[in-house]
This record gives sequence, C-alpha cells and structure tokens, in this order.
Amino acid sequence: MKDLYLLVDTNIVSYAFKGDERIQLYAEILEGKQLAISFMTAAELFQWTAVRDWGEKRIGQLEAALQAYVHLFPDMELCRLWGQVRARCRAAGRPISPQDAWIGATALLYELPLVTHDPDDFKAIGGLTILTKKP
Repeated sequence: MKDLYLLVDTNIVSYAFKGDERIQLYAEILEGKQLAISFMTAAELFQWTAVRDWGEKRIGQLEAALQAYVHLFPDMELCRLWGQVRARCRAAGRPISPQDAWIGATALLYELPLVTHDPDDFKAIGGLTILTKKP
C-alpha cells in the first residue's frame, strides 16, 4: 500500500496549483500515485495566501485543489519525531527550518518517499527517501 503513496513538498503542490512548468519535471514520478501532504504544507500555502492578500475566490480555488491530496496531521508520535529531526540536523551542523522538519518527519513516520524540488533542505535527515528532478 505504501508503494502507492508519495508525500509531496510544498513546492510541488505550489507548482501544480499555479500551473508552473516545473511540475512537468515530476509528471513521471507522480503518475499513478496517491499524493499526500503534511499539515505543514497546507499551513505554508495558507500563509502564502495571507501574505499575498488573496481574495476569497482564489483561496477557495486553493482549498478545492488541496482536496486532491491525502492530508496527514500531527499526533504525539509525529511531534516526538519532529523534535528528533530538529535535534539531529542541528547536531550534524545542518539546522533545518521547523516547516521542513515537519514535512521530513511526516515522510519518516509514514515511511513515504518525499517529492521535492529542494532536496538540499532535507538531506541531513537520515533514513529519508527523497525524489527530485531538480536540474
């Protein structure tokens, strides 16, 4: 079952939503897979709408687009793992943002490959499978 799912990073969801040509780089990876997002991806995207002062219509379009994804929310196990990810990355001399730590910890917890256009943001997380097509 896990072979059918991928966790997608915020940038991949953004590319798909905006129709950014970079989403075509990932078509082969994403094809035939059920796509999941961390709650953090949804939060980042809604921050984006607030910063850019989107109207209700455009926010509604984003909300509708997000319905295509499986949404993964935090529990105590994910919180524990998030803390470990942050601490390990810091100890390795590669601090990670809280947002990326949530996304990376989600991928680890659910044992899902992470599709991202920014693999360097996650490379200090041991045991994480990263799928990218960044040139």
